[in-house]
Amino acid sequence: MIVRMLAAGGAAAALLGSSFTGLDTGAGSGWTTPPPPDKIVIDVATVNGSGCPAGTAAIAVSPDSTAFTVTYSDYTAQVGLGSKPTDFRKNCQLNLRVHVPQGFTYAIASADYRGFAHLEKGAVGVQKANYYFQGSPQTSSLSHQFTGRLDDSWQVTDTVPVAALVWAPCGETRNFNINTELRVNAGTSDPARTTSFMTMDSTDGSIRTTYHLAWEYCP
Repeated sequence: MIVRMLAAGGAAAALLGSSFTGLDTGAGSGWTTPPPPDKIVIDVATVNGSGCPAGTAAIAVSPDSTAFTVTYSDYTAQVGLGSKPTDFRKNCQLNLRVHVPQGFTYAIASADYRGFAHLEKGAVGVQKANYYFQGSPQTSSLSHQFTGRLDDSWQVTDTVPVAALVWAPCGETRNFNINTELRVNAGTSDPARTTSFMTMDSTDGSIRTTYHLAWEYCP
C-alpha cells in the first residue's frame, strides 16, 4: 500500500491507491455493506480556512477504506489576552473528490474529533461540522458545546442516523465538502484579564480528525 500525505492548499492530487479486502463499515451506522474490493482514490481539490492555512493540514486513508484522517498543526480558536478580534472563530473546509468503483456509493457515517480546551469560568466553546455534496441541497450539520471552567482534552463523535446519511449520487462524481468550525465566546469571563481557547488536538500531540465511511450498492 502507498499512502501520500498531502499538505493543505495547491492543486488536486491523488491521495491513495491500494487494493482493499471487503470489511463491514464498523462505523455504527447500521449499514453493513462491505467496502468495494477495488481501489478508492481521494483527490484533494482544496483544503483552506483560517484553521488550516497552507501547509498545516494533511489527509490519509485507512487501509480498509472505511475511514480517512485529517491531521492539523495550527487549528486554534481563542479569545482574551493575546488574541486578535478574528481569533474567536476558526474553520477549515475540505473539498474532496472521492473516486469509488462502479456500482458503489458512499456517505460519511460518523466523524471523531479530538482536541484540548482551556475555557475560563463563564466562557463557551463550540465545535461544529457541516457535510454536503456539491450541488446537492441535502446537508448534515452537527455541533457540540463546551462550557467553562474547563482545562482538559475533549473528544466528540458525530454519528449520522441511517435515514439522514447523505449519499453520493450513483454514477456521478461530485465533490464532497466538510466544513468544520471551532468557536470560543468569552461569555461572562473577563477577556481583558484571561484567555480561553479550543484547539483541534489530541492527548498525544497529533492533531487529527477521523471520518468513517459507510458503503452501499448502487441499483
